[in-house]
Amino acid sequence: MPHILTINAGSSSVRFAIFASGARPARLLAGKMERIGGETAAVTADRLAQKLKSQSSMAAPDAIGHRVVHGMLHSEPERVSATLLTELRRIASLDPEHLPREIELIEAMQRQYPNVPQVACFDTAFHRGMPAEATMLPIPRRYAAKGVQRYGFHGLSFTFLIQELVRLGDRAASHGRVILAHLGSGASLAAVLNGRSMDTSMGFTPAAGLVMGTRSGDLDPGLASYLMLNESMNAAQFRAMVNEQSGLLGISETSADVRDLLERETTDNRAREAIAIFCYQAKKWIGAYTAALGGLDTLVFAGGIGENAAAVRRRICDGLQCIGIELDDARNLEHAALISTGRVAVRVIRTDEESVIANLTARCVGISTEE
Repeated sequence: MPHILTINAGSSSVRFAIFASGARPARLLAGKMERIGGETAAVTADRLAQKLKSQSSMAAPDAIGHRVVHGMLHSEPERVSATLLTELRRIASLDPEHLPREIELIEAMQRQYPNVPQVACFDTAFHRGMPAEATMLPIPRRYAAKGVQRYGFHGLSFTFLIQELVRLGDRAASHGRVILAHLGSGASLAAVLNGRSMDTSMGFTPAAGLVMGTRSGDLDPGLASYLMLNESMNAAQFRAMVNEQSGLLGISETSADVRDLLERETTDNRAREAIAIFCYQAKKWIGAYTAALGGLDTLVFAGGIGENAAAVRRRICDGLQCIGIELDDARNLEHAALISTGRVAVRVIRTDEESVIANLTARCVGISTEE
């Protein structure tokens, strides 16, 4: 049976897995390489190849699928080519935390496995059907022709969550109103109507929307000029601030990790405020998207925080009884699959981007997904 290697690269870690192809790809091997920020992609790729060879008898995968965070107008997975790599290098400045590393890993894996086809699976693809009122930015229209618009991200995760809702028999996945909350170090929400993304909190770049681990989320655009004029901050410094020094880390001044902040919140007001702001903003997005969808049938929590932080889920949902959200505290503490008792189904689903990458890659290169 064909084997597919999936690579999900972040700025400081890489998750990888090997799947046997099928309608529901079977995970044969999985791992994570952390703290890679200080090494070149070539070193990372070499270490990854050595790990795969030591943990698997497979000489080489039949295909390699990569998560590519920013795909701009791409709406389907695409086989890696010199033309695609040139395009990705051109837009790398839109997502300097992810794209450069992803491009380098693709090139490094080409050197490791020169005869193996590689596929780019774009995180933006899930949102390509959003209506114009959700994608257009209120700036001079001429910039839209240059691709300046809201794109949205976490699309591979959202794809899996919708597929899982279908598998669970939740009718709202295809005929209803769903809010998907992928809450982790990077966090975003999506409003989905009848299976179609209608809006999402991230925008032109992954720095927009909800406050995150080290990313600011939405800011008053006047802040950029204020800091440039009063703090002599240049564009590179501003980008570093909003992507690497802000969010939960910037507010708490101690940690970007919700687990640390929850432990400290009773003794450290900065940690308490960071958690409070995160929960408050998530609550606001849920309320806004309920209005945009004309109601709500299902709310899904996913991602490291969404799947594991019962206290955060509880605080986000407190006060949302007005839209039909009622939590069962015992089930919430157990991280049960269904944690609600009210009209709106509130679910906790462990997301699986790698299985989506495997399936998309198999289809793109013509590997059968029939079991």
